[in-house]
Amino acid sequence: MDISHKKRTLLKVILLGDSGVGKTSLMNQYVYRKFSQHYKATIGADFVTKELQVDDKLVTLQIWDTAGQERFNSLGAAFYRGADCCVLVYDVNAHKTFDTLNNWHDEFIKQADLNDHEAFPFVLLGNKVDVDGGNSRKVTEKKAREWCASRGNLPYFETSAKEGYNVDEAFLNVAKIASENEHTQDIYFPGISETVSEAEQRGGCAC
Repeated sequence: MDISHKKRTLLKVILLGDSGVGKTSLMNQYVYRKFSQHYKATIGADFVTKELQVDDKLVTLQIWDTAGQERFNSLGAAFYRGADCCVLVYDVNAHKTFDTLNNWHDEFIKQADLNDHEAFPFVLLGNKVDVDGGNSRKVTEKKAREWCASRGNLPYFETSAKEGYNVDEAFLNVAKIASENEHTQDIYFPGISETVSEAEQRGGCAC
């Protein structure tokens, strides 16, 4: 009874990290294979989707790109709920963006209303490894891996959104662990389609 070709699983993934670490660029490189030199801050949150095969299952990754500015943190709870995986991103050339990872990690756990936060999957991406041929690097791979070990052995990938380096591999890993987590989480983003259909039902019978 193989229904894998019919069944599609929606996996909600949240990208978190300081402004300017390359969250939007990673998302655009992965989904659209494009990179822009021009930095434009994300306002609030936005999402894109990408279909891929994980083992024998067709999954749709719904990747949420959130603003890194503190003033948008109040948006957190609504966007974080129902997530299947959280991807933390920092810039290997900016130590401050590494130092704030604990804040992003803890804030997500607080806002997402998780049943079992110790079992919830996080992935860490150290982005912009291409900058200046690696000579501007401030955070070593060893230090990043030590941080991951202290948080329960999180998977870690070093990436370059600009060059496309390791981006596919990182998101495939995200999809796999999100897929493993999916059965314990609410996999649908609440309120969008349901709200529309209810409104149509209420308004559609006036004739």
